[in-house]
Amino acid sequence: MHIKTIDSVTTLGCSTWNALVGGGYPFLRYEFLQALEESQATCTDSGWQPCHLVAYIDDQPQALMPLFIKDHSYGEYVFDWSWADAYHRAGFPYYPKLVTATPFTPATGPRLCIASDSSLDEHAVAAQFFAAVQQLAKQTKASSWHCLFPQLEVAQQFNKLGLSLRQACQFHWFNQDFTHFDDFLATFSSRKRKNLRKERQKIGQQGIELRRVEGTDVSAEDWQRFYQFYQLTYLKRSGHDGYLNQQFFELIGRNLGDALMMAQAYAGDEMVAAALFFKSDTHLYGRYWGCLEEFDGLHFEACYYQGIEYAIAQGLQCFDPGAQGEHKIQRGFTPTATWSNHWMAEPRFHAAIEDFTRREQPSIEAYMAEAATLLPFKQEP
Repeated sequence: MHIKTIDSVTTLGCSTWNALVGGGYPFLRYEFLQALEESQATCTDSGWQPCHLVAYIDDQPQALMPLFIKDHSYGEYVFDWSWADAYHRAGFPYYPKLVTATPFTPATGPRLCIASDSSLDEHAVAAQFFAAVQQLAKQTKASSWHCLFPQLEVAQQFNKLGLSLRQACQFHWFNQDFTHFDDFLATFSSRKRKNLRKERQKIGQQGIELRRVEGTDVSAEDWQRFYQFYQLTYLKRSGHDGYLNQQFFELIGRNLGDALMMAQAYAGDEMVAAALFFKSDTHLYGRYWGCLEEFDGLHFEACYYQGIEYAIAQGLQCFDPGAQGEHKIQRGFTPTATWSNHWMAEPRFHAAIEDFTRREQPSIEAYMAEAATLLPFKQEP
C-alpha cells in the first residue's frame, strides 16, 4: 500500500470517489465536495486547501481520508482558538494546520473510508494515514492535525495511535418507530406537550404555510430565493457573509438533489423563509436556514418540527439539526456525544493538549447528564 495526496476530488472522479466513501453520508459525497471546490469555498485563497490522502494497492485506490491544509480555524465547530493563542505566545506558528473534516459541517460521519470489497485492515490503514499526515506536516510546516466529528470507532482507533480524544455535545432526535408526529408528542409530559402544540399553532395563526420539497423538485427560482434568505440571516447574526455562495447552492441543487429536502415557508404566494436539510438512508441533517423577516416560532417550525415530521415519514433513525442550541432540549433533542482527535507536532504541546482533553471530559459528561434531566419526556415510574 502506498499513499498519495490529491488536491481535488476530480482527480479520482465521481464514481471512484463515491465508491470509496460509500453513498450514504452526504457530506463526503463527490457532488458535495466538488461543489465546494468549484464555488471556491474550499481552495487555497479560502484557507481550505484540499489535500486528500488516497491509499493505493497496485495503482488501484482502496481507501481515502479527507484532508485540508488550513490557515485559520473558521468553519470547523471544534474550537481551538485558545490553543492557537498559546502556540503563538510560545513563539510557534499554529497555522498552517491539517484538518480532516467536512468543511463548514459539524456532522458526525466517516473520516476513514475503505472500499467495501477491500481486504485492508482499518487499524493498519489508520496507522498508515497517520504516518502520511506526520510526513505532510513536516513538508508543509503544519503545527498539528485535527480529525473532526469522526465516528466513535474511528476516533478510538486514532486515540490508540497516540492522538488526543476530545468529547463535545450536540443535541439529536432519535426515532422510536414513530408513525406520526403525535406518537412523538405522546412521549412528552402533559405540560411540555401542550407548550409545543401552542408553539406550532402560532405558525398558522400568522398565516404561514409550510411545504416540504424534495431537492430534485426545488426550482432555480427557489434556490435564488433561498440564497437571499441565507445571506440575510448570516449577515444579521454574524455581521458578515456566509461561507457559501450562490454557485454552491445551485451546484448541489443540480447534482445532489436526491440527498436534499427544503422546508419552505409561505405567506400567501410569497416564500418568506426556508430551511435546507441533507439526508442519507438513515439520517436527516439540518444545515442551513434563512428568512426574509422574523415570524414568531418559525425557526423552530421550519428547522426542527418539519425535520422531525419528515424523518418520521421517511423512516429515518436520527435527526441531527446542527451544532449547539440548548433550546433544542425542551423540543425532544437528546444530548449526544461528538468526538474529535488532535495531534500536535511539538511534543510539549501535544502533552499539554492531551492533559487538557482528559481534564475537560468529565465536565462535558456532567453537562450532558444535567442536560438530560431537562428533556421533556415522561418520567419512568
